[in-house]
Amino acid sequence: MEPGVILARLNAFLKPHGFFFPPTVSTATRATIGGMIATDASGKGSRIYGRTSDYIETMDVVLSDGTDLQIGRLTAPQLEEAMSGKGLAAQAYREVHRVVTEQADEIRRVFPDMNRGLTGYNLQNVLLEDGSFHIARLLAGSEGTLALTKKVVLRVRRLPKYRQLIVVRYASFNDTLRDVQTLLPANPSAVEVLDDRVLAKAQQDVTWHALERVLGTRSALPVKGMSFIEFVGDDLDVLQEQMAHAVTLLANSPHKPIDHKAVSDPDIIANLWTLREKSVGLLGRPDGHKQGVPFVEDTAVPPEVLPEYVSEFRDILDEYGLSYGMFGHADVGCLHVRPFLDMLTPQDRALIRPISDAVAALTKRHGGLLWGEHGRGFRGEFSPLFFGETLLAELCRIKDVFDPKDIFNRGKLAPGGAGYPVDRIDSIPFKGSFDEDIAPALREPYALSISCNGNGACFNREPDMAMCPSYKATKDRSQSPKGRALLLRSWARLRSLPDNAPDREMLPVLTEELKASLDTCLSCKACATQCPIRVDIPSMRSKFLATYFRDNRRPVRDYLVYWLEPLLAVGRQAPALANLLMHNPLSQAVLSRIGLVDLPHLKPARLGADSRVSRSWLRRNRHNPRAVILIQDSFTGSFDGGLIEKVHTLLTSLGLDVKVTPVWDNGKARHVLGFRRGFGVTARQTLRKLHGLTAFGIPVVSLDAATGLMFTQEYREVAGDTPIPAVLPLETYLRGQIEQGAFAEVQTAGKAESLTVISHCTEQAARPESAGDWAFILRHFGLPVQAGKARVLWHGRPVRTSERTGEPLPPNL
Repeated sequence: MEPGVILARLNAFLKPHGFFFPPTVSTATRATIGGMIATDASGKGSRIYGRTSDYIETMDVVLSDGTDLQIGRLTAPQLEEAMSGKGLAAQAYREVHRVVTEQADEIRRVFPDMNRGLTGYNLQNVLLEDGSFHIARLLAGSEGTLALTKKVVLRVRRLPKYRQLIVVRYASFNDTLRDVQTLLPANPSAVEVLDDRVLAKAQQDVTWHALERVLGTRSALPVKGMSFIEFVGDDLDVLQEQMAHAVTLLANSPHKPIDHKAVSDPDIIANLWTLREKSVGLLGRPDGHKQGVPFVEDTAVPPEVLPEYVSEFRDILDEYGLSYGMFGHADVGCLHVRPFLDMLTPQDRALIRPISDAVAALTKRHGGLLWGEHGRGFRGEFSPLFFGETLLAELCRIKDVFDPKDIFNRGKLAPGGAGYPVDRIDSIPFKGSFDEDIAPALREPYALSISCNGNGACFNREPDMAMCPSYKATKDRSQSPKGRALLLRSWARLRSLPDNAPDREMLPVLTEELKASLDTCLSCKACATQCPIRVDIPSMRSKFLATYFRDNRRPVRDYLVYWLEPLLAVGRQAPALANLLMHNPLSQAVLSRIGLVDLPHLKPARLGADSRVSRSWLRRNRHNPRAVILIQDSFTGSFDGGLIEKVHTLLTSLGLDVKVTPVWDNGKARHVLGFRRGFGVTARQTLRKLHGLTAFGIPVVSLDAATGLMFTQEYREVAGDTPIPAVLPLETYLRGQIEQGAFAEVQTAGKAESLTVISHCTEQAARPESAGDWAFILRHFGLPVQAGKARVLWHGRPVRTSERTGEPLPPNL
């Protein structure tokens, strides 16, 4: 395969055949195989599954002189033949063989006896016990400094048939870590830990709602740590014995967990691991002006010393008065730590050096590594501390042979003979120093773009994940939330510079590039919820367009859309006449030239006056549990009134006292197009109406997902700190009524075909439990229904996927 294959897509391809590629990194939805080879990635389960380099069969690479070379495991005679030539490949083989043989004792002394190795020219596993030689072990983890990968053949393993999980809660994170050693005799495939800071961030995530029955029940003590202990295998009896053994170990543990729960439901297990995988991004979520920064991100020490190591690590961070979050692969001693810094300030940027030095020294003292998983990157200056002078000199010779001109990823890992030093961690440009130029007046409205930490969750190509449709359809990173955030922060910086600044001349071109990128955003709001940082592009797009059209002429279409809702109010008075005026050939030709095509026909609800909410009805039904109010939003109330009629009939037949509001304007189109003032007027009017209804304690229900969610999203911009009363989606209201015993269960009559619920794209992003709620409701009323996964749409059409790889294909534009 080629190195650009994404791990999650590879495993999706392998799964029907019963196989998988074991290294399980949390960024699987966008991690490429080439990137995993470059850092010798491992991730969850590495205690039993190992690292990427353990699965490399062959690699086709390009050397620095342009030579193509296929590498694989060589027997002793094959190695002799490979070393006998005169080209660069033969020189490289000879040099690596010399180092691993002459320095065998030093390699054994220096390299730690750990699951995690000294990535970057891994000398430890090149010469194997059977005498064979596998130089791919050296290239894996070399971060592109020795050769370029063209193609790779990987070994895969059979998928385990069963997966079980135990979730354990602790009153102390230190006890969480100490209990890892207690649990290892049960032979779990993985033990992952989260501290209270990560758990607090997780509770703000959209996935938490579906998991709180497992994770969020109250306890007598504050939860300061949590462990996920996983067991996998093909023999369910053996797995259950392991689980029972683990439960016994927990019961007898001196570290006294608060409680534990066994989980066997595959969907819940998958969601729990999704939450754990999001930890990297969650700690990047801003906390005031600070957010987690990954410069001491993936240290690793022998697991048995992890609790003491973490205690001393905390002392270092506490000395500087920093808050931080911790999580990681505790079973192999790998810890992810993100101190919270404000990188826009020189003071916090200056902390990178002393903290890095202190953590490096601490990690070395405990027999560990400063880079245990994610590669060294800009931490190469610490190589002498961990490799020692002798092996570091050998690494430099290896680099010099492979790449004598130092053209591959210069400044990383080890210097070659070309005279270029390894980059120092505090000598590289920080994004914070770049963002510091942004004027305060622009920094606040575009703060979310500045907070984007590049975790790349929006680069996923999973067809059942809502984020991001425009990127999935085009594979153009400038049309992703990350790409748009970078364009926004660059635009804000250029706009903040003095008129005579040299960079300022790029502003007009960049402005148009940003506008073109934002024009393809579908405003599905997935980035506002599924991005761990919540980089809400639609909100910032609205603000940008307001600024953009102060300097540029708006198209006529925008003004028609601005007045759409007031015009609809007129049309609803005489829908037949309005449809005639809108849909005759002359009108359609004029509207088409303006840019309005395929306009729907007006179909307002036809409900009697007795169905309308009134002050007298509100007073009579104050806090009546059988009373409910339906909001008629301007879209449903104008174009799909039949839906309102059917819902009114349904709820009435269930014994509820149902009333509907007049059609309310919502301002959605004004917000999308950047009419900020007009949107504010509409939003405040709608909120006043809502407050007038909810004062009587009667539930208010919205039928349209996009406009209903405005009460928890766009209207927050207008409401400020003023609480907005709850507006319930219909499925939330119905499920609550069912759980309170309001409606009798209906038994299925006969064997009906099973149905699948697919929810609205905005619901998939903001309320992923929506499809499950509908499935619950419909099953209660006798329909065999299951919750379906998201379907990625491009302008209302499903994105085509490759039959071979399952990846979304570009649209036929």
